[in-house]
Amino acid sequence: MAILVTGAAGFIGSCLVSFLNKKGLTDLILVDDFGKLEKSRNLEGKRFTAKIDREVFLHDMARHSIDFVFHVGARTDTTEFDTAIFDKLNMHYSKELWNYCTRQNIPFLYASSAATYGGGEHGFDDTAPISPLQPLNPYGQSKQDFDVWAMQQEQQPPFWAGLKFFNVFGPNEYHKGRMASVVMHAFRQINENGSLKLFESHHPDYHHGEQIRDFVYVKDLLELMWFWYEKRDHSGIYNAGTGNARTFNDLAKAIFAALDKEPAITYIPTPIDIRDKYQYYTEAKMQKTRDAGYAKTFYSLEDAVTDYVQNYLATDATY
Repeated sequence: MAILVTGAAGFIGSCLVSFLNKKGLTDLILVDDFGKLEKSRNLEGKRFTAKIDREVFLHDMARHSIDFVFHVGARTDTTEFDTAIFDKLNMHYSKELWNYCTRQNIPFLYASSAATYGGGEHGFDDTAPISPLQPLNPYGQSKQDFDVWAMQQEQQPPFWAGLKFFNVFGPNEYHKGRMASVVMHAFRQINENGSLKLFESHHPDYHHGEQIRDFVYVKDLLELMWFWYEKRDHSGIYNAGTGNARTFNDLAKAIFAALDKEPAITYIPTPIDIRDKYQYYTEAKMQKTRDAGYAKTFYSLEDAVTDYVQNYLATDATY
């Protein structure tokens, strides 16, 4: 039976396809909007059974024998404020897949987001109630709305997990434009100018570049997803970060070191359109996942950046 991967041509989805191939799994049904040619090289050399347009698949589900669903497709633009787009792609589509998996008795793993935590006023604890969370943008709200909906359902897939992705970076994000990680943007800036611009802090408690994020390498995220694929037990919502937040200055220094260059950092005002929606601190609480049995160690920020910069960005390689 096949494994379904939505968002399969995107950053995380295409990395997941490669990861599954490395595990010897090739009976994969890939779902996405494959009309976006800038993402096509993410699937070059990958092995799979079928590629199906995401709209077609909604009307085509019953034709396929599926063993597991990885639903990582979504509209992820945090600067998009048209809620109708999120209602369609992040809510309606996810509900359709949930209901399909429930009817067909198929395990279901989907991408939630650390954006659900908003400004962090309620912490970043995946054991705490999710209903009080207040995301800062429509993207985060769409993920929050689906999490709340999922928790309320009496009819559920035999196993399900919503993973709150923190700040994921790594290969295959070349197509993401403004939404690509700081690592990719920084790599290009440093190569072009020899220096790097980071956002200023507009918060009295944080110095410039000292904003803190839980940066998680996509290869660690894939291991977390594989853990839940194998475990298929203890359904619920889980953080997917490292549990070890670092500053943007730390990240910048790691990038310069990976390029064997001395740090040269300047700070610029955060764009007005995202300034009041900006998270200054995120750090995943990972004890719930550890208690479920996940024992692998995470890449250090420095090792992850070095691998990404030297083995992918510098060589223009995909994963």
